[in-house]
Amino acid sequence: MKKIIFDIETRNIFEDVGKADPTLLDLSVVCAYDSETGDYLAYTQEELPNLWPILEKADMLIGYNSDHFDIPILNKYYPGDLTRIKSLDILKEIKKSLGRRIRLNLVAEGTLGRKKTGNGLEAVVWWKNGEIDKIKKYCIEDVKITKELYEYALKNGVLKYKDLSEIREIKLDTSKWEEKENTSINHTLPF
Repeated sequence: MKKIIFDIETRNIFEDVGKADPTLLDLSVVCAYDSETGDYLAYTQEELPNLWPILEKADMLIGYNSDHFDIPILNKYYPGDLTRIKSLDILKEIKKSLGRRIRLNLVAEGTLGRKKTGNGLEAVVWWKNGEIDKIKKYCIEDVKITKELYEYALKNGVLKYKDLSEIREIKLDTSKWEEKENTSINHTLPF
């Protein structure tokens, strides 16, 4: 099963576009882990055509807040429809179990014992300063965290998060996470 674990960063924020619609934001960088090759990949908006063939072969897209944020933004650049590829949004699974959303940083700290290396607002500043390599490095770190959380949840059926000074568990039903659907070759790109 070919899994693509991914994260995106944007060139702007909701304040810049006037409303909380992710599709109004502009992508700066998308980073991904390809389970088939073991490679971590990074693309700017201008390099996205190089990413499409990789996504075309994916059985599943995995992210954190990806169904609400990352996929809609990425989909506006894609010539097909990324929603046709099976997706797993870890934040959506957490909300389903816990009844509320938890920041990636708190889940990383509770489950993995480490924090993120930055945040999306910093990435926008880096973009404005032309520090693309900094964005890629930060985004790849978020992909690594998401990958480790996914693997931890599959193995243990839980994730943990830091709630003030306590570590709490989130029970997750991961029984269907690895089920393969026939979505790997979507043929949504024009040939």
